[in-house]
Amino acid sequence: MSKLYRHSEPFELESGATLPELEIAYDTFGTLNEAKDNVIWVCHALTANSDVADWWPHTVEQGKFLDPERYFVVCANFLGSHYGTTSPLTENPATGKKWYYDFPQITVRDMVRAHQLLADALGIERVKLLIGSSIGGFQCMEWAIMEPEFMESLALIATTTCSEPWAAAFNESQRMAIRLDPTWGEERDDAGLDGMAVARSIALISYRGGAAYNATQQEANPTEASFERRAHTYQQYQGEKLRRRFNAMSYYRLSEAVDSHNIARGRGGIAEALHRIEARTLIVAISSDILFPPEAHTPLRQHIARNEYHLIESEFGHDGFLVEHEKLNTIIQNFLNQ
Repeated sequence: MSKLYRHSEPFELESGATLPELEIAYDTFGTLNEAKDNVIWVCHALTANSDVADWWPHTVEQGKFLDPERYFVVCANFLGSHYGTTSPLTENPATGKKWYYDFPQITVRDMVRAHQLLADALGIERVKLLIGSSIGGFQCMEWAIMEPEFMESLALIATTTCSEPWAAAFNESQRMAIRLDPTWGEERDDAGLDGMAVARSIALISYRGGAAYNATQQEANPTEASFERRAHTYQQYQGEKLRRRFNAMSYYRLSEAVDSHNIARGRGGIAEALHRIEARTLIVAISSDILFPPEAHTPLRQHIARNEYHLIESEFGHDGFLVEHEKLNTIIQNFLNQ
């Protein structure tokens, strides 16, 4: 069961808009030791939640890198996600109604600032490891630049310093699909869900890539012509799966937050921003990732003072950070034990 932190004071966003108050859902695993030096803070990806054991398989287990017998693991649901943190489905205290489409645009920096409030409330001044993949990696990067002394070590997995046009194009195509849903614009919790299902099917192409689809979605008899393909049902299944558990207004705002990501903004460029990171840093790329390919990690390798780089060979594209948990566990365990 997730816990809830309430921040009763106004929370100003990078855009200049203000949330009258803030709620953050979070989960913890394990026990904080007396020295408070066994904390691992996990920043989650786009449609995940604060329950790491739910979405990152075989990580919160004995002998794994999020071993709850060794570490105190914290993961907080980020701003804009409807899994317990303030989002479009939250009531706006100024109006007494849900925010819905009036929920303001947010950035990754806003997400990090919200989690800094939670860390302060929990009495966590420094973590052994700050770790995240994809947009979770965006958050980790921002946090390491904004508060370099907060983490002893940093792990950036399948991520990048800014959202390139290639990634932004996928996100805009997804938002176009949501806007075409005839219920989009209606003030109800389930508005836009059919459009979001289509959006998710678009996203999956960028998450997996051709090699993964060709390896996992082949027909039983590929020599026969067929108008009903296994790949078709896979796309439909993935869209429906998200439709049943997520909210289109949150998805829309979060995709905009992804597009806003740029660590160089207001900091004199990428190199100058990354030079602010003081933590010993692990950088992990996935060989077949077409969303944030290995070469996108080059600036991290060039400009973070103390870093260690690993390339995971995988057919599963960007989703390799979820699928290749055994390879990732070995890399992170070795990094932690150095």
